[in-house]
Amino acid sequence: MSDPVQHLIIHGKTLEGQRFRPSDWAERLAGVLSQFRPAGSIANPLSYSPYAMPRTLDGLPCVMIDHRLRQLEPLAWKFACDFADNNHLQTTDTAECTNSGDAPPSVSSAA
Repeated sequence: MSDPVQHLIIHGKTLEGQRFRPSDWAERLAGVLSQFRPAGSIANPLSYSPYAMPRTLDGLPCVMIDHRLRQLEPLAWKFACDFADNNHLQTTDTAECTNSGDAPPSVSSAA
């Protein structure tokens, strides 16, 4: 079994329960964070960083941000957290094992 990977999930739903717009916000946010990559990795300019990946959960866009980004680039982590806070987006802070299909814990406000 591999080490747990911590993620901050920014959901495409506001704290008030409204769908967040524009519809491509997750791709835009992940695109801004795409330059932050593991040391020594070869950056493909047309790919997302493994530390910030857009996903769809429960039919809504979201961005899964690896907690390792906090160590790699604290200002990028702060930018993502501030984005969630400023837009009143729901977030989930989760630890999931890469070999596990566990669902994330309940939704909370931004970290």
